[in-house]
Parts: sequence; C-alpha cells; structure tokens
Amino acid sequence: MAEAADVAVAAVSGEMSAADAEIEEMQKKVQEMEEEAEKLKKLTDSVEETVESIDREEVDKRSVYVGNVDYGATPEEVQEHFKSCGQINRITILVDRYSGSPKGFAYIEFENEQSVQNSLLLNGSLFRGRQLKVIQKRTNVPGWNMKGSKGKGKSKGKFKGKSPWGGPWMDPYWSYGYMPWRPPYKGGKGGKFSPY
Repeated sequence: MAEAADVAVAAVSGEMSAADAEIEEMQKKVQEMEEEAEKLKKLTDSVEETVESIDREEVDKRSVYVGNVDYGATPEEVQEHFKSCGQINRITILVDRYSGSPKGFAYIEFENEQSVQNSLLLNGSLFRGRQLKVIQKRTNVPGWNMKGSKGKGKSKGKFKGKSPWGGPWMDPYWSYGYMPWRPPYKGGKGGKFSPY
C-alpha cells in the first residue's frame, strides 16, 4: 500500500512538473508578447510625433489643386508635365470609391512654396488635349461645410413645415389684410362649420 502511494505521489509530482513547465513556458511567451507590445508602443509614439509635427496648413501651402485632368492620366505623366515647376513630393489623383475610376482632378504637393507659384503659371495649359485648371489648394476646416455654417445635414427642427414667423400673430403681412387661402369646410349642416 505504501508503494502504491509512492507511485501515486510520483505520478502527481510528474504531472505537476509537466504542468509547471507548461505554465513557465506560457509565462515566457506572455513576457515576450509584453516586450513586443512595448516596442510597438514606442514605435507608434514616435510615428505619431512625426505626424503631429507635419502641419496640415503648411503642407496645403505647398500644394496645388489641378482640375480637368484627363481620366486616363497617370501620376508619372502629371509629374512630367509639372517637373519644370520644382521638386514634387507627392501626386494624388483622386478616384471614385466604388468604381475606382478617376474623378478628373489631382493634388500635387511640392517641396517649397516657390514651386507652387511656378505651377500656378501652368493654369490653362494643355495636358493630353485638355485645358488644366491649376489653383492653390485650400485648407479644409473640419466641421464646416461649403456655406460656412457649422455641422452637417439638415436643420435640427426649427420650423418643421410651419411658418417661419411662428403663426398668424407673428406674420408680417397679417396687418395688411393678407390671409392665406383655405378651402371651405366640407360636410356638416348646410355648409356651416360644425365639428360634430
């Protein structure tokens, strides 16, 4: 009986050592993963710092909008057309999100602002048989639409189909005898108004 107990204890200790080995191995993997996560965090922090250091307004000052670009144009052809203006950092030809076809305009980012002034001289030049429209890129202000009012979408229920003056007592034409036409009441006794 003592021998069986010793064998059981040895088996249990063998299982415990195997389980301990697995736990230690898992702890090592977790430690490696934490170290990798720390490295990635440092890397992303450094990238975010460089992105924050790039000022969008400063980049927009060095960029131009090019309109009426031929739909079959490649960035290399656009670069060839604008290379006399100065060093080009980036060319972006916008495409439709769903079909992938070009929208017919591009943005060109130059190395310096003097190149932008040189590129504005190419306004009206011919590129692949089309007259280009070259203007300096404007800086978008987030949250402002084209009309200059803040927000997007329709109004949040100011009038909802009512008179903008609030009713007849607020109507500026009420005192001048203006009365909106209403059809006569139909139904009831003898054409007279009777709600019952």
